[in-house]
Amino acid sequence: MKSLSLPLLLTLTLCCGSAWAVDDISKVNGAISAEAGRAYGDLETVNGGITVGAGATARSIQTVNGAITVHDGASTGSVSTVNGKIALGLRVMAEGKIETVNGHIFVDRGSQIDGGVENVNGSIGLVETRVSNSIETVNGDITVGVGSQVGGGIHVERPSFGISLSAPRKPRIIIGPNASVAGELRFEREVVLYVHRTASIGPVVGAEVVPFDTDTAPLN
Repeated sequence: MKSLSLPLLLTLTLCCGSAWAVDDISKVNGAISAEAGRAYGDLETVNGGITVGAGATARSIQTVNGAITVHDGASTGSVSTVNGKIALGLRVMAEGKIETVNGHIFVDRGSQIDGGVENVNGSIGLVETRVSNSIETVNGDITVGVGSQVGGGIHVERPSFGISLSAPRKPRIIIGPNASVAGELRFEREVVLYVHRTASIGPVVGAEVVPFDTDTAPLN
């Protein structure tokens, strides 16, 4: 067998190494931008947003103060922030939980979340998305939009501090056309629950269902 020269061996090693490498990115102050189509390990920062390009993969995405945007066709594990919104594009695959404390969450068409979706303050919206676990919030509106599927129910928790249960504003929970929620829909505070006539849901505890048959739920 013909032997390979040392320069060629080094070239092959470097090429293969870069193709297989999975780099972590960790910062304290500063944004993180993961390039489209590349593979990454953990993406972590404290003060800064995180953007994941289309088709990229990441083991996990985490910040404290900053928004997280995951573009079309990307894959990741868990996605979490404390103060910031989370937006997932088309056909995003997330193997873990999607969670924020203070911020909106939006997941676009064709995406799949193997964990749950959770926040405290801020709206949660799904469009043609599959969530294997539950959706949980305290003060946020929830829209399980057209064609979406939630496998673990919905839970709106009782506020533990900072808000009166008699406050005039009630969270709006909308189960849209052809959407489904398996498991219990449990509400520990007063909400307005709209369910499209083509949707399917599990048992409801703590709220009365308001049916609708228009493209969008009533505004009042």
